[in-house]
Amino acid sequence: MFTNSRAQDFLAVVLGAFTALSPLWLATNDNARWTLIVLGVLIAATGLIQMARHDLAVADYAMGVFGVLLFISPWAMDFTAYRGASWTAWVVGVVTAVVAVAALPAMNQRLHNMAPHH
Repeated sequence: MFTNSRAQDFLAVVLGAFTALSPLWLATNDNARWTLIVLGVLIAATGLIQMARHDLAVADYAMGVFGVLLFISPWAMDFTAYRGASWTAWVVGVVTAVVAVAALPAMNQRLHNMAPHH
């Protein structure tokens, strides 16, 4: 889906920053605010780590886990009454998980090309 430019890493940084900053313009409670900030920062950090270290496959997996956690957070942290915060978590969570999964074949191909062949 993505090329070797690793556009998904940049997208993760943008999605994470958007999520972390969203409590500035969305109505939230404490649970929603801190969930969006923490998971947003973690998603952005995985993108930055991948930009710096392309060979660190664990960051793609972590990005996927953070995306799934963000998606389920409105129910787990009980902030579904805050529609803007909930929709942000659902949409960004799904997009982040899809981006992480899309990055995995590229990473697997890159690792395969690095392995010695006999």
